[in-house]
Amino acid sequence: MEQKVEEEAESLDPYFTFGIIADIQYADIEDGQNYTKTKMRYYRNSLQLLQSAIKEWKKEVCCPSFVIQLGDIIDGFNSQHKTSTISLKKVLAEIGKIKVPFHHVWGNHEFYNFNRLFLTNSELNTTYLEDKTMQASTRGGVSSPGHVDPQQFYAYHFSPFSKFRFILIDAYDVSILGRDLHCTKYKESLQLLRKKNPNENLNSPTGLAERQFVQFNGGFSWEQLNWLQRVLTFSDENKEKVVAVGHLPVHPDATDPVCLAWNYKDALTILQSHKCVVCYLAGHDHDGGYCLDSYGIHHVTLEGIIETPPDMNAFATVYVYDDRMVLHGRGSVSSRIMHYRKDSTV
Repeated sequence: MEQKVEEEAESLDPYFTFGIIADIQYADIEDGQNYTKTKMRYYRNSLQLLQSAIKEWKKEVCCPSFVIQLGDIIDGFNSQHKTSTISLKKVLAEIGKIKVPFHHVWGNHEFYNFNRLFLTNSELNTTYLEDKTMQASTRGGVSSPGHVDPQQFYAYHFSPFSKFRFILIDAYDVSILGRDLHCTKYKESLQLLRKKNPNENLNSPTGLAERQFVQFNGGFSWEQLNWLQRVLTFSDENKEKVVAVGHLPVHPDATDPVCLAWNYKDALTILQSHKCVVCYLAGHDHDGGYCLDSYGIHHVTLEGIIETPPDMNAFATVYVYDDRMVLHGRGSVSSRIMHYRKDSTV
């Protein structure tokens, strides 16, 4: 499969390429174990694996047009050690060594370290990369929301090439992480979580009928879902192909159920109702996952850097063509050829 993917990637000039990487979770601490004590986490080495990925991208014949960082850029342990800002600066310094845009997704570990106001004013807010042309040429409010108001959500879209659009969505819009304790969204999220999860430890899925209702997950507000619906309608009408991106997976066949977004069914229903959508990219589940759903959407959950042994890596370059995307995985990330469904071809 690996050789076939390389042959596919090199056979024709792609429209563009982009890099993807997930769950770096850097911290300057000794190696430890995950929450369930089943996997090792290599906190310091994650920075070296990021460095390695950037070196590989820079050496590629066709350097990526941009990179998508799928969330959890530093680990929550930084908050306990009061090293959040220092660790973030270290990671961003490495990212700065490749002169292509990085699009940052916000995951649970961003909110373990920072609140939304901090993130809004940080380099992790990449809404400045949004497609302004679409805003200027349309009516009906499909532009992204402002982010100064802590009640708002972090989401935007951009078009790196004609007839292709990427949409970053906020899987912690409905969540008790990162929200002010007195705001409406925090109170409503806590009420929903306690209704669905009666456990004393809200991070425990023990006995739950819907295992995704744990504190380290979140969901999408109807305000955000309506915004997503409008953007996808625009892309349908303009015969674009769309890649949606979020920290949390939204298809149960592409992840462990405990890693799904709270209201993943609502998001999935919207994605599947639009012919423009060809792929959904996520992180969060460090083991990774993949499925091609019955609507022809490829769901890719990228393996996490943090649980990747020092002698491996976990990142990918995606080559984009008119009829397919070729994902060239490195290390623990599987390579695959992802054809678009026929009704989405430009």
